Amino acid sequence: MAIYAIGDLHLSHDQTKPMDVFGPEWSDHVEKMAKAWDETVNDNDLVVVLGDISWAMHLKEAAGDLAWVGSRKGTKLLLKGNHDYWWSAIGRVRAALPDKVFALQNDHFHWQNYTVCGTRGWICPGDEAFDAQEDQKIYLREISRLELSLTSAIRDGAGEIITALHFPPFNRRNEPSGFTELLEKYAVKYCLFGHIHDPGRDYIFQGERGGVIYRFAAADGIGFRPLKIVGS
Repeated sequence: MAIYAIGDLHLSHDQTKPMDVFGPEWSDHVEKMAKAWDETVNDNDLVVVLGDISWAMHLKEAAGDLAWVGSRKGTKLLLKGNHDYWWSAIGRVRAALPDKVFALQNDHFHWQNYTVCGTRGWICPGDEAFDAQEDQKIYLREISRLELSLTSAIRDGAGEIITALHFPPFNRRNEPSGFTELLEKYAVKYCLFGHIHDPGRDYIFQGERGGVIYRFAAADGIGFRPLKIVGS
């Protein structure tokens, strides 16, 4: 019973957003991803999906993409990404999800001896794209949401904690942030994230720091095959 991660599926079953315009590696990526997923994951595994799931603008329009996720092997735990505009009120989202698909928002998800917490995250201070006027409020709000998720897990008797984010928890210089401070404060074992698609992904920190193991799992950065985090 393993735990895998993959983010940035960028599904578009209505064909309004072909992904090969972003590079040849995205050609037929949905078919490649389905084959790799079903070859890798077993039905009794958990797959944490790290946001940017569907290009749909409204929940109803995301039905085909969510059905695709539901048809893949394993139990799926979804996290909201910055392009998931279809993700509306959490009650409505959860009601629309297929069997064995769950959504994480300001809470936690127990799986075997692990507990998954998380939030979308945001651009961190010190990043060249960070605008103090525009981004600071969102950054602080996302830190608060992560702490809500972590404290809910602790109250409920958390196992070993895995934190899922869409954005990396540090800037392009891999400097500490409010997110990394929380991860260390709550003794998180693994932090999973995606979002980065440009060549900057080659310089993203991965490995252990401050007792936390960081793993990058944007789909195009891992060959469109879910990345094993724990398990045999």
